[in-house]
Amino acid sequence: MAAYQLIAPKGSFDQWPDGMKAEMVANAMCPVVGSTLVSETDQVRVWHLLIAAGTRCTFHRHVLNYFWTCHTHGRARGYYEDGSITETTHFPGDTKHMTYGTGEYLVHAVENIGSTDLLFTTVEFLHSANAPLPVPDGVRLKVAA
Repeated sequence: MAAYQLIAPKGSFDQWPDGMKAEMVANAMCPVVGSTLVSETDQVRVWHLLIAAGTRCTFHRHVLNYFWTCHTHGRARGYYEDGSITETTHFPGDTKHMTYGTGEYLVHAVENIGSTDLLFTTVEFLHSANAPLPVPDGVRLKVAA
């Protein structure tokens, strides 16, 4: 498992960059948990998430059971709805499984604080305790005809 460190406890919004708390509020229901939804069946959604070095994915909400796998080496900073901040060192094959009960969820954003791009695959399980959030068409993989 990745090296994970809590660097700021709950309520540490004063340590967040300017404007980030407002961004969290604006995106608290965002169902886009990756850069591109590459596959979807009646059982799963498969996402790719690419976070270039020095950039961040915006806040989004996880309501479904899922796992992610990292494909690259790198460092990430996580910002969570409760104000906490974490830092994680990732490696290829690093994987984490998450499970949510009825009404449970996670709202967070991930910043790439390393010098290499971070690439993840996330697999959401549609038959979870919570109903899937609708995904906008604009994030679905477009295949050239």
